[in-house]
Amino acid sequence: MGEAAIDAAQEAAEDGDMAVVDALIAERDQWKDRALRAVADAENIKRRAETQQNDARAYAIQRFAKDLLSVADTLERGLLSAPKDAEGPAAAMVTGLELTQKSLLSAFESNGLTRVAPEPGEAFDPHLHQAVMEQPSDSVPGGTVIQTLQPGYALFGRTVRAAMVAVAAKGSGPSGGAYSEANTTGGNFDAKA
Repeated sequence: MGEAAIDAAQEAAEDGDMAVVDALIAERDQWKDRALRAVADAENIKRRAETQQNDARAYAIQRFAKDLLSVADTLERGLLSAPKDAEGPAAAMVTGLELTQKSLLSAFESNGLTRVAPEPGEAFDPHLHQAVMEQPSDSVPGGTVIQTLQPGYALFGRTVRAAMVAVAAKGSGPSGGAYSEANTTGGNFDAKA
C-alpha cells in the first residue's frame, strides 16, 4: 500500500467512513491471496521440473540398456550351447564366456538394471511377466509361472522388457490352483437382489 492510501484510510477512519477502510482491507486480502497462489504455483512448477529431471537422468540409459539386452541373450544362449565337459582351450573359452556374462550382469545391476526371472510357482505379475503360453501342470498351482523362457529386465522398477513365461493353466497343481478359490462369483455378488 502506498503512502497516499494509508493517509486516505486514516482520514476516512477519522471521518467515520469505514467503507473505504473495508474496501482497502478487502483489496489487501485479495492481493495477499494472489501472492500466496503465485508462490504455491512456483513451488509446484519447481517440484515438477525436479521430478522430470530426475526421471530423465534415471531413465536416460533405458534405450541403451534395451540394446544391450540382445547381447546378454546371445551370450546366455552361447553358454547354454557350450559343452559342459570341455577341456583345454574350449574350457578356457567357456570360462571366459561365463566371466563376461557375470561382468555384464554386474554392470547392469550397478546401473539399476535388474534381471527378472521368476521361479516356478511364483505368482504371475502382468507388470513384469509376459505369458507366451499356458499349459496344465501337476507341480504348480494355476495362474503361476511354470517356466521362464526368456528373462526380463527392469530399470529402477520400470519394466524395460517383460520376462517371457509359461503359466500354469486353470485347475493346475495339487490343490486346483489360484483360479479355484472358493469365492469366484466376482466379488460381493448378491444372488437375492
